Amino acid sequence: MSSVLIVGAGPTGLALACGLLVAGVDVRIVDAADAPATTSRALGLQPRGVEVLDRLGALGDLPERSVHMAGTIVHVHGKEKLRLAVPAGVVLGGRSALVIPQSEIEARLRERVTQLGGHIEWGRAVTGIVQDTNAARVAFADGLTTHADWVAACDGAGSRVRHAVGIPLLGETAPERFLLADVRVALPVEPGFASMWAAEGGSLAAIPLPGDDLWRLMAPLPENEPDDPPAERIAGLLDGMLRRRTGMVLPSGDDVLWTSSFRIHRRLSDSYRRHRVLLAGDAAHINSPVGGQGMNTGLGDAENLAWKLALVAQGQASTDLLDTYEAERRPVAEKVVRSVGGVDRLLLSTHPAIAFLREHVLYPLVNRPAVQRRVWRTASQLGISYRKGPLARGAGGRVGGRRPGDRMPDRSCRRADGAGDTRLYAELGGAWALLTGDPRRAVAGADGLRLRLGAGRLTVLVVADQPADRLVLVRPDGHIAWQGGVRGSPERWLDTILHHAPPDRLQG
Repeated sequence: MSSVLIVGAGPTGLALACGLLVAGVDVRIVDAADAPATTSRALGLQPRGVEVLDRLGALGDLPERSVHMAGTIVHVHGKEKLRLAVPAGVVLGGRSALVIPQSEIEARLRERVTQLGGHIEWGRAVTGIVQDTNAARVAFADGLTTHADWVAACDGAGSRVRHAVGIPLLGETAPERFLLADVRVALPVEPGFASMWAAEGGSLAAIPLPGDDLWRLMAPLPENEPDDPPAERIAGLLDGMLRRRTGMVLPSGDDVLWTSSFRIHRRLSDSYRRHRVLLAGDAAHINSPVGGQGMNTGLGDAENLAWKLALVAQGQASTDLLDTYEAERRPVAEKVVRSVGGVDRLLLSTHPAIAFLREHVLYPLVNRPAVQRRVWRTASQLGISYRKGPLARGAGGRVGGRRPGDRMPDRSCRRADGAGDTRLYAELGGAWALLTGDPRRAVAGADGLRLRLGAGRLTVLVVADQPADRLVLVRPDGHIAWQGGVRGSPERWLDTILHHAPPDRLQG
């Protein structure tokens, strides 16, 4: 079996480790930091991020400890101009968007890694990588080296691994600067709603955090202020903005829990693979925090890469399968960087003309229910599909409105082996599922798939509302791999993707 080194123990690296470990692949996880981060940093899981953790067995009690997002309210000059309320659960696949600090998400993922037998090595900074046709030699800051068949760069926006192998990160850094603070303050805001107060000089946003009267505040840094202001200055600036916008006073001392300042980056790596090195998460793409897409996009990268790298590492697939990782995931990140960049320009700009468009065109438009459903559907990431990717070719046609590459929603089902009732997502996470309406008709196909995927990598599930003459093969990441009639040949499709390069694969 091939060895896998994961560099970076943030959400992306930890999720990738879970996906590989649950599939039976041993991994080594290293991180340059001396210990896990304790500050909140990114906030929240979109419904797709919730599903990823669910499939990996890492969701735990996060939903019970999170704020379930009710929506966003925008005030202009003291008057409510926009109420973007979360629509009915069906739009978000029955899941809520959860607001919880990144540190809590990482802690839950670390627990899952430990449960699966993994271990994180802290204080191991990568300083260089040399690759040949068979492996990569990785050097650490302490002078030690290690060899790995595959290296996953999950080490963030300043990725040392990406720099070491020479993959450029293309894009721009916005000139605007912003302030962040996590504070304890009673705000005149409806429970569960994020709020924005817009006026001359920029906006002030408040996002609810788990706990009594806990909020994340964000606002532009005034032009006359220097970069990287100290915590006291950040608190003072936000206090002034809060007084002017809401009449509330920002507490001092222990009620200001964390402060930071940042610039918005909109960047995408030129490639996701350089021979034996693969990029994921912020090492591959960076975007504005508006909309909470960055961490969730990284989690999607990790889950997509995990099942493919597991098959390659275990000798079940050729390395060509790894080219489909970039083919499927880079377009997702490109769309996120582009669309979120457009949104933050509209929402955060202080230019009078853009402010006029926001108030008189954008807000009235977004107040429409149909537009709101589309906004939340996009933000949830549940609409992500790989139907245009290389793995969807020759994988069957449309069934019930879904095509190969589309997300298969979670559903109640029954194990064909008699083990009882279950859920689709409870059976995924390193494994594949064959959905059938009649288990007797799925036996032959299941045997052929198990032979190709390896022992324990396929579960046959009986779905009550599925026609008896239809089969649906679901990938470990919850997307439809193949679908068709019981006389179809998912084995032939699987042989193609495991051992032959898809016709339009990207060059690594």
